[in-house]
Amino acid sequence: MPRTRLIRRRARRSLLALLAAATLLLGAGLVPAGPAAAAPNPTAPNEGGTKQLRQALEAAAKGHIQAKARLENSKRRQVALTGQLKQLELRLAGLNSQVGQVAAQSYRVGRLTPVTMLLASSDPGSFLKRAAELDVMAQRDSKRLRDLAEAKAAAAEAKAAIDAEVREQQKQLLVLAKKKRDAEIALAKVSSGASGGFSGGSSSAKPAPRNPDGSWPSESCSVNDPTTSGCITPRTLHMLQQAQAAGYKRYVSCYRSGGDGEHPKGRACDFSAATNGFEDVSATGGDKAYGDSLASWAKNNASRLGIMYVIWYRQIWLPNTGWRAYSGGGSPAADHTNHVHISMY
Repeated sequence: MPRTRLIRRRARRSLLALLAAATLLLGAGLVPAGPAAAAPNPTAPNEGGTKQLRQALEAAAKGHIQAKARLENSKRRQVALTGQLKQLELRLAGLNSQVGQVAAQSYRVGRLTPVTMLLASSDPGSFLKRAAELDVMAQRDSKRLRDLAEAKAAAAEAKAAIDAEVREQQKQLLVLAKKKRDAEIALAKVSSGASGGFSGGSSSAKPAPRNPDGSWPSESCSVNDPTTSGCITPRTLHMLQQAQAAGYKRYVSCYRSGGDGEHPKGRACDFSAATNGFEDVSATGGDKAYGDSLASWAKNNASRLGIMYVIWYRQIWLPNTGWRAYSGGGSPAADHTNHVHISMY
């Protein structure tokens, strides 16, 4: 046999042996399964249904969080104004008492005019002293009256501001109700109504940074995604890190190119229910319990982390609707029975 042919045969046998060894290692769980585990089909309706539905859900959820932030800000301003008004009312009571004392004294002894005070002077020295006293009294009484008028004006302004905050809260409550109706209308095509949700999961995640008014800052797909070779937003990365810190460390895939959902924007992650990757079967047993706990954790920490909606096991959660039944098309990926989907603001 020619030497070159023998060398080729030996090389093929070595390659086959290496492949067999790698297969055994993977089967024994000694080599971790990584991104090679197939993620949910990006063309499947696994981010909340159609493009139109996702857009409607996003608009309803964003409108809800904005109105809620404005409502909470208004309530805080109302509390501060109420405290300010109480202080002004106490000051008014004191000033009214002082002015009342001056009025009572004038009623008892008669009004002290400059002429009567000066005529009562018996000598030039007394005259000058009484003139000085008259000036002090005039300044004192004038300041009391001025302070009283200013306190009354400030109290009236605080009351008007409180009334304005009450109107603002009523307005935002109407917005919240409208956004809830919008979400329910959008969900009507994929949901049969309210559902029970899931139990478990703490609510102790470290909050993500917000704007001073309580809204979420706009973020781009600007940081490396540790689960893929793509990018995610800083808020999505924070959510992922908090989930892992809470013990949810099974396979995760965030960025995914193509499509029009949240994944290409770096604003969504899919958490596998199974240990080593996405399986084309509905989770059961411990895998189902893991998904239940993770979905509940995401819901419990949504306002802390900026979570827009959660989908798991034929249910979808939004902040303005709660858990609703969800039908994505029948497959484990579409119905989210093999992974928990989390979309971010």
